[in-house]
Amino acid sequence: MPNPTAAILIIGDEILSGRTRDANMHYLAGELTRIGIDLKEVRVVADEMDAIAAAVNALRAGYTHVFTSGGIGPTHDDITADAVARAFATALRIRDDARAILAAHYDRSGLEFNAARQRMARIPEGAILIENPISAAPGFSLENVHVMAGVPDIFKAMVASLLPRLTGGKPILSQTLRIDRGEGVIAEPLGALAAEFADLSFGSYPFIQNGVYGANIVVRGTDPARIDAAIGRLAALFPDEGA
Repeated sequence: MPNPTAAILIIGDEILSGRTRDANMHYLAGELTRIGIDLKEVRVVADEMDAIAAAVNALRAGYTHVFTSGGIGPTHDDITADAVARAFATALRIRDDARAILAAHYDRSGLEFNAARQRMARIPEGAILIENPISAAPGFSLENVHVMAGVPDIFKAMVASLLPRLTGGKPILSQTLRIDRGEGVIAEPLGALAAEFADLSFGSYPFIQNGVYGANIVVRGTDPARIDAAIGRLAALFPDEGA
């Protein structure tokens, strides 16, 4: 049985403007690889209601899971919950359990639980909360869409809360062989090998080092014996190269 699939939707004008460098996609990709969920697509969209809703609908129809990052805070431009509710054509309202979590957090912190902070208790109808042990404001899962914060430390904590309830497949394994030859030289034999090992993924990542053209060939798959065999064949094609 093939592994479940996933897409990541990164939300925020600050990412698209270059003001903020996204770290969440890199982190989540590694975690999904570890538990056997195959990441197939990453999108970045602006803080625009229609764009977010359209992306959510497109991705949730195509993949087992959709993970979003960003736009669930207390400010006016935090509209991800609104957009997800629109995508699912469901109601969005302050939910008692989410409100209680936030109220207790702000009470402990000695801070006012004002209207802006109460916005973070708005949850689409039918969603399951994702625990946030750092700043309390919960994320949520609605069917196969998992909505989480954009702040990297909070995102990581939410991922740790979420992943145990998802069913993965076989972990994705990989091996790398460095070949100090240009891609134009290795392309034909590499393509033939990839066709022979069609159950594996072959990636060629070129570099120039000290004036020498080369490529790191990465072989990925779920069967370690097949990866070993493919790397062995690749090394035999280029016997002077090293891993």
